[in-house]
Amino acid sequence: MGAYEYQALDQKGRTRKGILEGDAERQIRSQLRDQGLTPLKVVSVKKDTPAQQQSFFPTYGRLSSRDLALVTRQFATLVSAGLSIEECLSALIEQNDSLRTRSILVGVRGKILEGRSLADALAEYPSTFPELYRGLIVAGEQSGNLDIILERLADYTENRQALRQQITQAFIYPVVVSFFSLAIVIVLMTFVVPKVTRVFVATGQDLPIPTQIMIGLSNHLTSAWGWWLLGLFVLGLAVRQALRNVNIRTTWHRILLRIPIVGALTRGVNAARMASTLGILTTSGVPLLQAMKSAIEVVDNLPMRNALIDTMRQVSEGGSLSRSLGKTRLFPPMVIHLIASGENSGHLDSMLLRASETQAKEMESWVKVFTSILEPLLIVIMGMIVLFIVLSILLPIFEMNQLVR
Repeated sequence: MGAYEYQALDQKGRTRKGILEGDAERQIRSQLRDQGLTPLKVVSVKKDTPAQQQSFFPTYGRLSSRDLALVTRQFATLVSAGLSIEECLSALIEQNDSLRTRSILVGVRGKILEGRSLADALAEYPSTFPELYRGLIVAGEQSGNLDIILERLADYTENRQALRQQITQAFIYPVVVSFFSLAIVIVLMTFVVPKVTRVFVATGQDLPIPTQIMIGLSNHLTSAWGWWLLGLFVLGLAVRQALRNVNIRTTWHRILLRIPIVGALTRGVNAARMASTLGILTTSGVPLLQAMKSAIEVVDNLPMRNALIDTMRQVSEGGSLSRSLGKTRLFPPMVIHLIASGENSGHLDSMLLRASETQAKEMESWVKVFTSILEPLLIVIMGMIVLFIVLSILLPIFEMNQLVR
């Protein structure tokens, strides 16, 4: 049994959309006619294709991190209430208004009805449910503690979404200010400045160097703005294509780690993901080496990911996790100390979770520092640009006044 998205007309001619379960498209059309609807379009909601899984842009079969966190929390609550997996999925389908979310949940429920496990059903949508997510579900099903695992998984997804949202919100103001400031400067240079400087040029007098520079920039921007847009577009495509090369992307990620504040943010975010993943997996009974395989996948920075791969090799040979991580010199010292404390006390799982919480709090302070520096810096830069434009206009006026006198 599969899920099908339909579009149909009711008796009043209004368009209806939704999701139905069935064995074939013909059966879905028959169900729609029994409901008094005229089917217009019936499309099977299939599992993720390789193209969808590697796509740069979000696809129909992918949930946002916020939607995934919400669904996971709802699922955990329903399972804790004693409902079966099928009943939980049915309730989630009824509760969610998002057609995208419902289509995925209907597809998962269809696989459950076929007799497959929850982890196998989720594996049909790897772009929505990553390997870490499915790995925890497997651990919950095998141990019989699916409700506990889902609660931890809900905490994990919510904390990760909260950290991502916090960082995103911190950069909204600088991005908006930069965009509008750049737009204002472009308008001034292409429409206002040419009209004002035309008077100076008509006088035939020698213009100050700042005025000459401004006139040159204005003329170039006015005549070549289309080429600038095309160049930026081509540059963006070139950068995107270049970053697909592993060596180039690794070099770029290494440069990011060396930039003040940006490097600290990069280390902190990746270290928090690593510690949180290891903590929740080891707490759920997953062996450390297997947990490290999942932790590698959530680390985005390639030098840090390679360091973690090397650390896993050393741990498999009997080495200490904290000592191996410390040798890389890429992870925050606080995380290393907390892991070492957990290894010495025999409570590595709880200390990993504490390390994740510590890093999340440290990220908050780093984000505040970064935005507190960036916001006045943007104001100063814009002030200097405006000052240059004003001086370029006023200097010829002052010289004209002196000639008149």
